[in-house]
Amino acid sequence: MDMSGKMQGYCYLAAAMVLVGSTVVASKIIGTGLPPFTATALRFAIALPCFALLMAATGARLPRLGRRDWALLAAQAIAGSVGYTTLLIAGLQRTSAVDGGVILGTLPLVTAAIAIVLLGERPGKAMLAAIAAAGFGVWLMTRHGADASGAPSWIGNALILGAVLCEGLFILLNKRLRVPVPPLALSTVMTGFGLAFSALASVAESPWQISVSGDALVAVAYYAVVPTVGGFLLWYAGAARVDGSEAALFTALAPASAVALAAGLLGESLTGAQIAGMACVLGAVALLGWTGLRRSLATPTGR
Repeated sequence: MDMSGKMQGYCYLAAAMVLVGSTVVASKIIGTGLPPFTATALRFAIALPCFALLMAATGARLPRLGRRDWALLAAQAIAGSVGYTTLLIAGLQRTSAVDGGVILGTLPLVTAAIAIVLLGERPGKAMLAAIAAAGFGVWLMTRHGADASGAPSWIGNALILGAVLCEGLFILLNKRLRVPVPPLALSTVMTGFGLAFSALASVAESPWQISVSGDALVAVAYYAVVPTVGGFLLWYAGAARVDGSEAALFTALAPASAVALAAGLLGESLTGAQIAGMACVLGAVALLGWTGLRRSLATPTGR
């Protein structure tokens, strides 16, 4: 791969992560006009035809799967599709988009922590330091403020952290599949399962009685098409042009994007605790990414 191809890949990855960060702002707007499960069902209802068309256009196929793998895919959809989106929206109804963006950036570290606890992986010193720094950053943000109803913002932060945990479980469950599923097929299946589960759960919210705001509907459509479908295309186009360790470093742009967009589009102010918390999280992700990059450079590629 020549340098121009790598630079193109970097641009694709950066754009994808900016779109991921924008989902925090979109979820904040959605939360003001729609309940979480109803909004999630609408998101998947819009995104599913887009993924289906992409599969038809590219000739992508779903491999033959056994019952165990189908059960894992269903569990992934409940955690990473429905759980992530609904908890993110519910959390942002109770806390700021700035806090939500920073907590979203803990995903690589939360995934690593889940692997340590559930899979028994042995962490290195850098990993433990990164997890501790990210945890301290999130703690800093839980110490300030309350939402408009007077509820402490730590409740919303905890819900968003739950969303990140769901996404971490999604990543680890994907590694347990016996038959690898190509990314486009996986996204399509997750969207289909997510639509079914969230639509069923939305019945409890009585969506037929809800007065829906136009801004919330626009935000749902944006979330479904731009970050979900467009972000998918950008990420895999970029990942195909660079090394995996390089691509992983770009995930740090997501919280930075979310914070910048929250301040610029929603007019949210930044407190000292939020700035310090963001610095801790970004520093932790950078430490984790740098450690992985050094390890990959030190590992011979030949056999």
